Amino acid sequence: MVNATTEQNAPWIALSLVDGLGSVTYCQLLLSFKTPEAILAAPYSALRDLVSKEVADGIQRAMDDPHIAHTLAWLDQTDNHLITLGDPYYPQRLLDTDQPPPVLYAKGNLQTLKRPGLAIVGSRHATPQGEATAENFAESLCRAGFAVVSGLALGIDGAAHRGALKADGATIAVVGTGLDIVYPARHKALAHQIAQYGLILSEYPLGTPSLTHNFPRRNRIISGLSEGCLVVEANIDSGSLITAKQAIEQGREVFAIPGSIHSPVAKGCHALIKQGAKLVESTDDILSELRHIRLSNQALAISPNGPSPDWTNLPAEASPVLVCMGFDPLFAEQISARSGLTPEQVSTMLTLLELEGVVSHLASGQFQRLA
Repeated sequence: MVNATTEQNAPWIALSLVDGLGSVTYCQLLLSFKTPEAILAAPYSALRDLVSKEVADGIQRAMDDPHIAHTLAWLDQTDNHLITLGDPYYPQRLLDTDQPPPVLYAKGNLQTLKRPGLAIVGSRHATPQGEATAENFAESLCRAGFAVVSGLALGIDGAAHRGALKADGATIAVVGTGLDIVYPARHKALAHQIAQYGLILSEYPLGTPSLTHNFPRRNRIISGLSEGCLVVEANIDSGSLITAKQAIEQGREVFAIPGSIHSPVAKGCHALIKQGAKLVESTDDILSELRHIRLSNQALAISPNGPSPDWTNLPAEASPVLVCMGFDPLFAEQISARSGLTPEQVSTMLTLLELEGVVSHLASGQFQRLA
């Protein structure tokens, strides 16, 4: 018997597999027909009023695509997800952009999407200093409560993800391939870590290879997920400037780190600063600019050292967890053994305490009390 999840997901997947059906047209069809099921059942003439003959033909035979069964089997695996428009996990910031992807394939911890995002992007051919800078900024911003968003590319992207993993692992990698492919292959181990502690996202169906034109498109998702975009080292023709441009178009803040006037990987950042991006020397420059974001979200800290928790807002039932934790990092199983609470109770309380900014989920999988 087909379960409800399969019934709900299959039409979304089928339409995402139709050649030539981009996100804009997909959304237009949803506005006209309301549901994926209605699109698939629509008369051919009604489809032709909105799409080309090739796309209409593809929609009419969409449910016969064998890749649907393959994708549903992938979704049965732990931590693999399909996020569709209207799903409670669909990021509101992304929903507010001009081209929200109707379907997001996700691997990892969906709670990462509950944090406000901060994009960190830059050159694939970064200097060691640039990578160190990106890693340090990412770690600090992650500790301050942001989810670090980047593209899993070599150079600055990889450094940003590594920095977030050194904090509590809240990082989102937006990729330009299907989630059954890791590109670049050199980042296979890094992708595994991100999927374990953060989240990997793609609008592309499983099996989609690393096609050149996919990456500029995915950049709109990186900026769309984020409250701001920090550029660390970029040539004047760097793809990261596309992300920055899209961030500006989406009404996001853009930040850039300056460098030597003689360095080619500083010229893109200098161009952005000339165009109005905020020159950044420390994470405080970013945190002060986005102070309204931090103050409006209880999950965010007010400094890289973590928040000063408001104990009056914590539920009474959470106190056994805090009392037994001390200040050393502990695994959830250790907390359960110490407190006498069930693993389910501990998991629920830790999630709540993490949202309150009182407990941090470390990249090691352990939890640490902050105050």
